[in-house]
Amino acid sequence: MKLMVLDGNSLAYRAFFALPTDMVTASGQVTNSVYGFTSMLLTLLRDHKPEGIIVVFDRKEKTFRHEAAPEYKAQREAQPDILYQQLDLIRELLNAMGIVAIDAAGFEGDDLIATIAERAQQSGDDLIIVTGDRDNYQLVSDPHIRVLYNKRGVSDYALYDEAGIFERTGVTPKQYADYAALRGDPSDNLDGVPGVGEKTAAKLIVKYLTLENIFDHADEQTPKLKQALIENRERVTRNAKLMVLRRDAPVEIDIHESMPKPRVDDVKKMFATFEFRTMNARFLEALKHFPIDLSQAGISDANSAESPVVNSDEQSASVLSAVVSICKDANSALAALKSNTVSDIAAAWVGDPGRSELLGIAVVTDKKTHAVSWITKSLLTESSVKKFLLANWQFRGHNIKPLLRSLLLLGIDLKHMKLDTAIAAYLLDPSESRYEISQVVERYTGLLFGSVATSTQEGQLS
Repeated sequence: MKLMVLDGNSLAYRAFFALPTDMVTASGQVTNSVYGFTSMLLTLLRDHKPEGIIVVFDRKEKTFRHEAAPEYKAQREAQPDILYQQLDLIRELLNAMGIVAIDAAGFEGDDLIATIAERAQQSGDDLIIVTGDRDNYQLVSDPHIRVLYNKRGVSDYALYDEAGIFERTGVTPKQYADYAALRGDPSDNLDGVPGVGEKTAAKLIVKYLTLENIFDHADEQTPKLKQALIENRERVTRNAKLMVLRRDAPVEIDIHESMPKPRVDDVKKMFATFEFRTMNARFLEALKHFPIDLSQAGISDANSAESPVVNSDEQSASVLSAVVSICKDANSALAALKSNTVSDIAAAWVGDPGRSELLGIAVVTDKKTHAVSWITKSLLTESSVKKFLLANWQFRGHNIKPLLRSLLLLGIDLKHMKLDTAIAAYLLDPSESRYEISQVVERYTGLLFGSVATSTQEGQLS
């Protein structure tokens, strides 16, 4: 079985600090963490298609680690109330989605993850651990247990197996707790050996294999390192034990009974309350690979507020197509460029955009009739056309940077871009991974691109 477990607190915190706190509903509820967390969750479901998913959370009470080390996490400031409020909302949303969410008094979420990983390993199940906490590196075990590490923000991940952990840290997953104790963990307020950073810690672990051996061979080190090892042995040894994640936490669920059981109508209502206009369509898409009967959920109805529902008679109207004419000379090119106050444009290249020869640009001349003019590279460099482009010509497009690069090589420096819809799509949803123009248009309008003709001829592209 292919399972996925999410570190709920870690991802919610990442979302909160990655997205602006002015994401507020009309009623005044801040939703940046809920939005970011939900976006990450749905993207993970869509891209990795797990058969079961579990989300774990920390509790506010102290754990056995706080009792063993009073300084443990003592430096951490209280998180803003608007974050704690959203953690409750995230759990309510997970409940509506029918996604298992667990916590346990006296244990951290990482211990629950470790216990789930142990059970998955014993039963031969594949598990992806999604977290922004490096302590989970110690759980990686080929071929079944991997960590999808959230490096920053809401969309930057790295997937690690045992080789990946060694490449990243210089030690194996089983050695990670000793390595972390040596170098220290500022996020948990657990000091390491003074003067020992990541590289030195890895070298010592590789040479001596265990923490005990490192301290036993302190005499072999430089005088400064020898003294630091001797003076900090007891504390660092204690810290290493605390850094080992517990694999016997009270996880009272059957990890094989973790397929979502959504109450689709409730989820839709919550998205409406949060004013997440496109999230319901993404939620339904993310569920497609699960053997869930959504026939009574009204999938078309659920999408109706977000994108057009098109029947067979209207299908042709839902497909974007263009009537293309090829500019024959500089005058026709100038007419196309002057047809609108702000020109909508796209470009084509022989190979990679911006890094191969530019073929030309397409300019929308009449939106109502879907009229588009094609201007070749040779016409773009005509003196009159070039002069017009260098003046006050205003334009917008999708992922414009490659075109700007290509035009600069032709001596054309465009300075009046009004909008790049790729950037706009990212700002709307930074956790999304698909920003091609066809994907963005379909996501926000429900419209599809027509197929492109294999050769550029005047007439209908369909």
